[in-house]
Amino acid sequence: MSDVYSAAPHPTYRLIPSQFPPIGLFDTVSTAADLMAVMDLVGWTNDRLVASRIARLPQQEWVYGRSNASVVMAAFLHVAPAGMRFNSSELGAWYAAAEVETAVLEVAHHLRREAVARNIPEMSRIYRSYSARLDGSYLNIRGQQAKRPDVYASDRYDASQRLGESTRASDRAGIVYDSLRRRGGTNVVAYRPTNILDVVQADHFEIRVLAAERRIVVRKLTAHPQE
Repeated sequence: MSDVYSAAPHPTYRLIPSQFPPIGLFDTVSTAADLMAVMDLVGWTNDRLVASRIARLPQQEWVYGRSNASVVMAAFLHVAPAGMRFNSSELGAWYAAAEVETAVLEVAHHLRREAVARNIPEMSRIYRSYSARLDGSYLNIRGQQAKRPDVYASDRYDASQRLGESTRASDRAGIVYDSLRRRGGTNVVAYRPTNILDVVQADHFEIRVLAAERRIVVRKLTAHPQE
């Protein structure tokens, strides 16, 4: 099976829980040396995991001194303990969708899993959305669920993380893939912070899920509610 590469869809959308406010640590510094000094001053480098992750990210791929740089870098430095579909726990990545509707269903799926794990009947959370342009060449595995069933498995990430980390190690920017939560939806994972451009905060959404049902309730809020 020959690999196919393409540009990422444009624009893309990412939802982030509003309980994690945007902290402009990376937004205002002008050099990598200044960034490390500020990180040390505010205690980021006291977090062993964050310090080890930024060390794994080549310095030429750090983003700073531009709007929402902290939002981008946080995606790489703060990682789920088991990783995600296309990244291990050692270093994060920027996940987004080609459609806001797909992004909403992706986060709703994980919110429902959290409700089940916590044994509570329902959960609601407010998310803020970001649009971005993703530069670079992406491995495109859309339409390959039959050819790559292990990569698209809904109950494990071992094969998909291997594919993701091998793609990260190459000169490719990331992976474009089919959403498992929305038929026809498109997702993308980006591995180079410097390729995540024109990041703009957009609308806020309140998402409510029921642990025992697939139904979700989505309410669009004002662009900048009090958090």
